[in-house]
Amino acid sequence: MLKRNFTEEQNMFRGAYRKFLEKEIAPHVERWREQGIVDREAFTKAGEQGFLMIWPDEEYGGMGDDDFRFEQIIIEETANVYAGDWTNTLHSRLVGPYLSRFGNDEQKARFLPKCVSGECILAVAMTEPDAGSDLAGMRAIAKGMGDHWVLNGTKTYISNGINADLVVVAAKTDPENNPHAMGLFLVERGMEGFERGRNLKKMGMKAQDTAELFFNDVKVPKENVLGDPTMGFVYLMQGLAEERLIGACGFIASAQKAFEVTREFVMERKVFGKPLSYMQNTQFKMAELRTEIDVAQAHVDACVAQFNAGHLAAEDAAKAKLYTSEVLGRMVDEGVQLHGGAGYMDEYPISRMYTDARITRIFAGTSEVMKLIVGRDIFSDKFVSYIDR
Repeated sequence: MLKRNFTEEQNMFRGAYRKFLEKEIAPHVERWREQGIVDREAFTKAGEQGFLMIWPDEEYGGMGDDDFRFEQIIIEETANVYAGDWTNTLHSRLVGPYLSRFGNDEQKARFLPKCVSGECILAVAMTEPDAGSDLAGMRAIAKGMGDHWVLNGTKTYISNGINADLVVVAAKTDPENNPHAMGLFLVERGMEGFERGRNLKKMGMKAQDTAELFFNDVKVPKENVLGDPTMGFVYLMQGLAEERLIGACGFIASAQKAFEVTREFVMERKVFGKPLSYMQNTQFKMAELRTEIDVAQAHVDACVAQFNAGHLAAEDAAKAKLYTSEVLGRMVDEGVQLHGGAGYMDEYPISRMYTDARITRIFAGTSEVMKLIVGRDIFSDKFVSYIDR
């Protein structure tokens, strides 16, 4: 494997975080999967140790270091203990930055310290029953009423939907005159009219609370609007490259873990008196997967470097998300096949990794949408995509 570019400080951080996971997170993963939700204490314990939202300035309780490689380490090590269901990175690097990028000083002071400590758990609500990747189809509406907004709508498939104390909700603010005018509203736990539906049953990611959210005449004070209430669509687009990079880091880390457990199994499993790893088919399959994982990891690391430099292109993030999710899908499928009957048994990690992995080609933009983004870039001077109309 190629040598990766982490500093001595980051390697020390990795070791400390690994110990934290082994003590505070890994022993509870099975119970969390059974109960369908991660204990809130997982967030507060991570916050106490400085492993949650490490990038905010010290005045808010963070490290003040925005190097994405720290989060990359968190993502990789979390996957290594089968705790990908714990949406700590969604809280820390997907939703949290909306507060710092578009929030004012008062909003940052009010929310960031509690987010850093884990006391306030974050979620973002974009997806609706009839609007997923196509945000233009959103039906949630917020109506301005002077000193407050009245929010109505339904959101679904919201990660952290049950645990969340603060939800960044996207809603249209001028649907009649400007269908693209959208605001981001900070809806807090306990606001009248804000209700949660079921903790949805899923194929995989069993410990991740995924819920329906309902907003019925919710009065959102103007102090809880992020930035310009007509620019929410633009704000969301600015965060998509990072969201897809987060996904790519997690997908390739999971593929690496699936490779490791499969390698261990085929070295121990005997077929016709010999280890399965002696078979040429096994060696060829594993060689192909090793190559794909390493190539994908090199691209992801390059994207991280580009992101840190401030110029990760949307199409490169889309390529990373597309390819790593597809590599993970191939890895877990071959892993189950090489495990034979054991691969279908839930007691073997590869079984649950297989079902957990299926969603990766859907969330943060489906593989088909990623192909549209890349294809549009390839032919940008030849046609106008329907997405732009």
